[in-house]
This record gives sequence, C-alpha cells and structure tokens, in this order.
Amino acid sequence: MTVATPYPAQLDLRSTHHVARWRPLVQWLLAVPQLLIAYALSLLRSVLTFIAFFTVLFTRRIPRPLFDAIAMTFRYEWRVASYVLFLREDYPPFDFQSASGDDGVDPNTLVTFAYPERMSRWQPLVKWLLAVPHYLVLCVLGIAAMIAVIAGFFAVLITGEYPSGLRAFVVGVYRYNLRVQAYVGLLTDSYPPFGLHAG
Repeated sequence: MTVATPYPAQLDLRSTHHVARWRPLVQWLLAVPQLLIAYALSLLRSVLTFIAFFTVLFTRRIPRPLFDAIAMTFRYEWRVASYVLFLREDYPPFDFQSASGDDGVDPNTLVTFAYPERMSRWQPLVKWLLAVPHYLVLCVLGIAAMIAVIAGFFAVLITGEYPSGLRAFVVGVYRYNLRVQAYVGLLTDSYPPFGLHAG
C-alpha cells in the first residue's frame, strides 16, 4: 500500500463558518491597508522569482532566505484574501516573518511550503508552458468561485453563516491556484494535481 505524499505547497482555512452579518459590507474597506501591502509584496515576489530563475538555472537551488521570503508573500496574500472575501472575521496580522513553514501567527489560516534541496535545471525554461492546462482550468474555476463568493455574500448577510460547501469550494480554488503559482514560480518541481482537495 502506497501512502500519498502531500503536495509541497499547502493552503487551508481554519476559522469558524460564523461571520457577523454586517462584515461583508465593510471588510473590503477595512482591508485597504492590507491590500496595499499585499500588492507591494506581489511586486517583490516578482523580483525574487526573477532572481530565483537564475539561481535554479545555474546552481539547481533556491537560496533558503529567498525561498522563505517568497513563501511569506504568498502567506500574507492568503491571509488578506481570506479576510477580504469574508471567509473569516479576525483581522489579518501585519506579519512579515520569512519562513517556508507557517509561523502560526494567524491561527485562522495555513500556508506552508516544503523547501526543495535540489531542483531541475531545465524546468524553469518550460514550466510556464507545462502549466497552460492548469491556467485554462483556473479560468473556469475563477468564474465559478466569483459566483460562489456572491452567493456567500448574501448567505452571510441573511444567516450570519458562510455555507460550508461554498466556502470549501472557494478555499479549494485558491489552494489550486497557489499550487500552480508555486510550480510556475519555481518553488517546487512537482507538477500540481488537477484538484481542489487538501493534501
């Protein structure tokens, strides 16, 4: 019996389904400072990934501090996104600790990456092409996730609860997107699975 190895990039949401009814109306506004920081970190990630491209090409490795910094940008982005999409109530922390493993500062979210000791020298040249099928699937899933968020918006306004099925779908789409980004962004050589599931 073979045991499935977890994908090197993991994402989850561990908050309760309860969200105060008024929050969907204002959380996007309260998150503006966080959104500005997340945008700046995404720009930083682009620069760090460009550097990582050459380190992998010439040394087959990403320096650990570089890897941890890129991981931090993804973690920060998910914390902000989960708040903006009113998947959780607690305001995300202003936390910039560089670590591949989740630092536990925000107990509502989980984003962790397994550090690769060695990477393929040629894959950085073609990963963007190999990921095209995933991009096509993500386009369709992105539209479906937008519909799910709109449905969740009205569900929270009316009931104060985010429906578990809708929330699991939105989190799953974000998880799938993170895995594709981790693959194309040179954090792993493992081809991402076609699925929304954890593990």
